[in-house]
Amino acid sequence: MKPIKQKISITLDIDIIEKLRIIAENNDRSLSQYINLILKDYLKDNS
Repeated sequence: MKPIKQKISITLDIDIIEKLRIIAENNDRSLSQYINLILKDYLKDNS
């Protein structure tokens, strides 16, 4: 069974979005997938 996901809206600086899009594309991920990965890693390291 896939994990349950929930849609949210956030506001980010344009320069952050542009950098994240480039990195996500270079890793063959969507922007949403990449942000989710970053947040998971951050939470794992800071919990």
